[in-house]
Amino acid sequence: MAKIICVLYDDPVDGYPKSYARDGLPNIDHYPGGQTLPSPKAIDFQPGTLLGSVSGELGLRKYLESLGHTVVVTSDKDGPDSVFEKELPDAEIVISQPFWPAYLTAERIAKAPKLKLALTAGIGSDHVDLQAAINRGITVAEVTYCNSISVSEHVVMMILGLVRNYIPSYQWVVKGGWNIADCVARSYDVEGMHVGTVAAGRIGLAVLRRLKPFDMHLHYHDRHRLADGVEKELNVTWHDTVEDMVKVCDVVTINCPLHPETENLFNEKMLSKMKRGAYLVNTARGKICDRDAVARALESGQLAGYAGDVWFPQPAPKDHPWRTMPHHGMTPHISGTSLSAQARYAAGTREILECWFEGRPIREEYMIVDGGKLAGAGAHSYSAGNATAGSEEAERFKK
Repeated sequence: MAKIICVLYDDPVDGYPKSYARDGLPNIDHYPGGQTLPSPKAIDFQPGTLLGSVSGELGLRKYLESLGHTVVVTSDKDGPDSVFEKELPDAEIVISQPFWPAYLTAERIAKAPKLKLALTAGIGSDHVDLQAAINRGITVAEVTYCNSISVSEHVVMMILGLVRNYIPSYQWVVKGGWNIADCVARSYDVEGMHVGTVAAGRIGLAVLRRLKPFDMHLHYHDRHRLADGVEKELNVTWHDTVEDMVKVCDVVTINCPLHPETENLFNEKMLSKMKRGAYLVNTARGKICDRDAVARALESGQLAGYAGDVWFPQPAPKDHPWRTMPHHGMTPHISGTSLSAQARYAAGTREILECWFEGRPIREEYMIVDGGKLAGAGAHSYSAGNATAGSEEAERFKK
């Protein structure tokens, strides 16, 4: 029988919800492009409930314990005295969400000789040292596409929020003011602006499709070029380098995975190539941007605004400069964990576990590392290597 550690974020401060704002979720049976939604044999949860926190348990405990497995659910994940680190040595499976990642560094993997499967309940497995997983023959899987549309909606919201100066305007209302001039002195229309996405995969392409009706000029960079028909449909311009694209864009949105080739991609040099007063939105991974270079660019005016919901490490220490830098629209990592998305990634996690325990193949599109090499979505989107260095700083959030 296996021991499974499930690392989830804490319940709401007022306790696990007894009721919800809405009674259910819209019915969606496939993703754009035709990929079907997760298809486990059964689920033990009500879609639309809070599944991603410790009390929600991704709806997995009943299923796993019915098979005789041991389940440990915790939010305590950082530092040598954490529950996660203490339970890890005899764990066979680790389940984690990108929003509250259980960092599986090479050092932690070395302390876990029984570990066979690192499962991401969501999208993005950079919190696992993929090179160490390859070397050890550990399988890494994630629930591809489960929250891609959720994230793309968040991107559009943040672009509009920054360009229209929404958050400061809202704050004037809360303070009892009617300071119209203060609100609109930094407010513009997105119509006619040039917007570019770094990567045009499931999320990036969904962002482009949602921005086209705003009559923006669309651009993208991706190592996998879109089909001719898609480029013509969207009237989108491809750029062979990120540097070439950012020079012409008023808004840049980052939608690529984190791996050694993209780590610190938006550094001082890249930011200096952007238009003065451009906006940068990052819902991909915090480490794709140089933390201090972004803060300086906002202070100097090189960037007019920065928004995103990804940080490094996560949770971000309380003195992280992105909490206090000017003209930002940051949120905790929430874009992909709406109640709608949770129902999909909880079901996808159940599907992967059913396949694992029954000896059936896991969907190819869910695979990141398998058989000692990048596989499936991993082979398409990642490069081998490690992007977890520095994750131990997440422990400072608790202090």
